[in-house]
Amino acid sequence: MVTAFVLINVEDRHLLDISTRLKEFDGVEEVHIVAGEYDMVAVIRVTDNAILANLLTDEIIHTPGIKRTKTLISLQN
Repeated sequence: MVTAFVLINVEDRHLLDISTRLKEFDGVEEVHIVAGEYDMVAVIRVTDNAILANLLTDEIIHTPGIKRTKTLISLQN
């Protein structure tokens, strides 16, 4: 199992729409709207790195309203 935390910056006024959309993707277990340098954090749990890579590059970064992401991969649970 691979766990990743995706830090996300979004365009203004799209937080709730993007949060709802991200929760629809398989593997996205949680989405938190946060204060600070990033606007939200998505917690992802998938079976392997290939699935994580596809989710990030084919789905998440192409979600309308997302400006930038940074992915942190958990090395130990």
